[in-house]
Amino acid sequence: MIEQAPPQSKPKKKSAAKTPQTGKQLPAQPAAPPSAAEGPPPPYEPQLLRLSEILGALSYLRDLCGPEDGEDWRVKMSALLEAEAKTGQRRSKLTGAFNRGFRGYETTYRSCTPNARSAISRYLDEGGRIAHDIAYRYGNS
Repeated sequence: MIEQAPPQSKPKKKSAAKTPQTGKQLPAQPAAPPSAAEGPPPPYEPQLLRLSEILGALSYLRDLCGPEDGEDWRVKMSALLEAEAKTGQRRSKLTGAFNRGFRGYETTYRSCTPNARSAISRYLDEGGRIAHDIAYRYGNS
Protein backbone atom coordinates (compact mmCIF):
# COMPACT_ATOMS: atom_id res chain seq x y z
CA MET A 1 0.00 0.00 0.00
CA ILE A 2 1.01 3.57 -0.43
CA GLU A 3 0.27 5.55 2.67
CA GLN A 4 -1.98 8.52 2.19
CA ALA A 5 -2.26 11.37 4.64
CA PRO A 6 -5.82 12.41 5.51
CA PRO A 7 -6.76 15.99 4.64
CA GLN A 8 -6.16 18.18 7.68
CA SER A 9 -5.60 21.81 8.40
CA LYS A 10 -2.52 20.97 10.47
CA PRO A 11 -0.22 18.27 8.98
CA LYS A 12 0.82 15.44 11.26
CA LYS A 13 3.87 13.29 10.86
CA LYS A 14 2.95 9.73 9.89
CA SER A 15 5.05 6.65 10.39
CA ALA A 16 5.60 4.19 7.59
CA ALA A 17 3.30 1.17 7.33
CA LYS A 18 4.45 -2.39 6.78
CA THR A 19 2.96 -4.86 4.36
CA PRO A 20 1.81 -8.10 5.98
CA GLN A 21 3.64 -10.45 3.58
CA THR A 22 7.03 -8.79 3.30
CA GLY A 23 7.22 -6.47 6.28
CA LYS A 24 8.75 -3.88 3.95
CA GLN A 25 8.21 -0.31 4.95
CA LEU A 26 6.39 1.92 2.55
CA PRO A 27 7.18 5.62 2.35
CA ALA A 28 4.77 7.96 4.06
CA GLN A 29 3.30 10.55 1.72
CA PRO A 30 3.32 14.16 2.93
CA ALA A 31 -0.05 15.83 3.29
CA ALA A 32 -0.81 18.12 0.39
CA PRO A 33 -3.80 20.41 0.48
CA PRO A 34 -6.00 20.56 -2.61
CA SER A 35 -4.92 23.37 -4.86
CA ALA A 36 -7.11 25.46 -7.12
CA ALA A 37 -4.00 25.96 -9.28
CA GLU A 38 -4.08 22.29 -10.28
CA GLY A 39 -6.71 22.95 -12.90
CA PRO A 40 -9.17 20.45 -14.27
CA PRO A 41 -8.17 16.79 -14.47
CA PRO A 42 -6.99 15.51 -17.84
CA PRO A 43 -9.46 13.66 -20.08
CA TYR A 44 -7.71 10.37 -19.26
CA GLU A 45 -8.27 10.67 -15.50
CA PRO A 46 -10.62 7.64 -15.32
CA GLN A 47 -7.98 5.48 -17.04
CA LEU A 48 -5.29 6.73 -14.62
CA LEU A 49 -7.50 5.85 -11.66
CA ARG A 50 -8.06 2.35 -13.04
CA LEU A 51 -4.36 1.94 -13.77
CA SER A 52 -3.54 3.00 -10.20
CA GLU A 53 -5.96 0.41 -8.84
CA ILE A 54 -4.39 -2.27 -11.05
CA LEU A 55 -0.90 -1.32 -9.85
CA GLY A 56 -2.09 -1.72 -6.24
CA ALA A 57 -3.58 -5.15 -6.95
CA LEU A 58 -0.41 -6.27 -8.75
CA SER A 59 1.73 -4.99 -5.89
CA TYR A 60 -0.04 -7.33 -3.49
CA LEU A 61 -0.64 -10.30 -5.76
CA ARG A 62 2.87 -10.47 -7.25
CA ASP A 63 4.36 -10.64 -3.75
CA LEU A 64 1.84 -13.31 -2.81
CA CYS A 65 2.29 -15.50 -5.89
CA GLY A 66 6.03 -15.88 -6.18
CA PRO A 67 7.81 -13.22 -8.23
CA GLU A 68 7.97 -11.08 -5.07
CA ASP A 69 8.30 -7.95 -7.17
CA GLY A 70 5.55 -6.00 -5.40
CA GLU A 71 8.05 -3.25 -4.64
CA ASP A 72 8.56 -2.77 -8.39
CA TRP A 73 4.84 -2.04 -8.77
CA ARG A 74 4.97 0.47 -5.90
CA VAL A 75 7.91 2.15 -7.65
CA LYS A 76 5.87 2.31 -10.88
CA MET A 77 3.04 3.94 -8.92
CA SER A 78 5.43 6.47 -7.42
CA ALA A 79 6.67 7.33 -10.91
CA LEU A 80 3.07 7.75 -12.07
CA LEU A 81 2.38 10.09 -9.15
CA GLU A 82 5.48 12.15 -9.91
CA ALA A 83 4.52 12.46 -13.57
CA GLU A 84 0.80 13.11 -13.12
CA ALA A 85 0.07 14.39 -9.62
CA LYS A 86 2.92 15.81 -7.59
CA THR A 87 0.61 17.39 -5.02
CA GLY A 88 -3.00 17.95 -4.09
CA GLN A 89 -6.28 16.25 -4.60
CA ARG A 90 -5.29 14.29 -7.73
CA ARG A 91 -2.44 12.67 -5.83
CA SER A 92 -4.86 11.66 -3.07
CA LYS A 93 -7.30 10.18 -5.59
CA LEU A 94 -4.62 8.17 -7.40
CA THR A 95 -3.09 6.99 -4.13
CA GLY A 96 -6.54 6.00 -2.88
CA ALA A 97 -7.15 3.96 -6.04
CA PHE A 98 -3.80 2.16 -5.59
CA ASN A 99 -4.66 1.38 -1.97
CA ARG A 100 -8.13 0.08 -2.91
CA GLY A 101 -6.55 -2.31 -5.39
CA PHE A 102 -4.04 -3.48 -2.79
CA ARG A 103 -6.54 -3.85 0.06
CA GLY A 104 -9.14 -5.56 -2.10
CA TYR A 105 -6.84 -8.53 -2.60
CA GLU A 106 -5.18 -8.28 0.79
CA THR A 107 -8.54 -8.98 2.46
CA THR A 108 -9.42 -11.79 0.02
CA TYR A 109 -6.22 -13.77 -0.54
CA ARG A 110 -3.86 -15.10 2.13
CA SER A 111 -2.14 -17.57 -0.21
CA CYS A 112 -1.62 -17.83 -3.94
CA THR A 113 -4.46 -19.59 -5.75
CA PRO A 114 -5.23 -20.29 -9.41
CA ASN A 115 -7.72 -17.39 -9.28
CA ALA A 116 -5.02 -15.05 -7.95
CA ARG A 117 -2.71 -16.09 -10.80
CA SER A 118 -5.54 -15.51 -13.27
CA ALA A 119 -6.13 -12.04 -11.81
CA ILE A 120 -2.44 -11.22 -12.23
CA SER A 121 -2.59 -12.21 -15.88
CA ARG A 122 -5.74 -10.18 -16.51
CA TYR A 123 -4.34 -7.13 -14.72
CA LEU A 124 -1.06 -7.27 -16.63
CA ASP A 125 -3.03 -7.31 -19.90
CA GLU A 126 -5.48 -4.59 -18.86
CA GLY A 127 -2.79 -2.35 -17.37
CA GLY A 128 -0.69 -2.67 -20.54
CA ARG A 129 -3.69 -1.75 -22.70
CA ILE A 130 -4.51 1.29 -20.55
CA ALA A 131 -0.91 2.54 -20.55
CA HIS A 132 -0.65 2.05 -24.32
CA ASP A 133 -3.99 3.77 -24.93
CA ILE A 134 -3.08 6.81 -22.82
CA ALA A 135 0.33 7.13 -24.47
CA TYR A 136 -1.14 6.68 -27.98
CA ARG A 137 -4.06 9.09 -27.52
CA TYR A 138 -2.55 11.73 -25.28
CA GLY A 139 1.24 11.32 -25.53
CA ASN A 140 3.56 13.97 -26.87
CA SER A 141 2.94 14.72 -30.53
